[in-house]
Amino acid sequence: MSDINIKITDRDGVTHDIVAPTDMAMNLMEVVRSYELAPEGTIGVCGGMAMCASCQCYVLSDTELPEMGDDEEAMLSEAFDVKDNSRLGCQIQMTPEMEGLEVELAPES
Repeated sequence: MSDINIKITDRDGVTHDIVAPTDMAMNLMEVVRSYELAPEGTIGVCGGMAMCASCQCYVLSDTELPEMGDDEEAMLSEAFDVKDNSRLGCQIQMTPEMEGLEVELAPES
């Protein structure tokens, strides 16, 4: 079992040190949901299909992320509160390379 350590700042400004599994094919949005860091029904509304931006987050660390896909880019172009470091949590897979990732959940829109 290979777990990684990440930091997630919730929408109340509280930072959580999280241990996330890399052997369960989870993405960041699913980790946020499993640790209940956002109220039920406010994150991952589309089920992780890059179609709603409810899992938008701001990447605070210099962790190298996979290239943004067309669907993610299109969704962020229509979302609220988008910043240069915005990504969709559903598009960030929990892999060993994500060790040390730090994100802040975007405000609920």
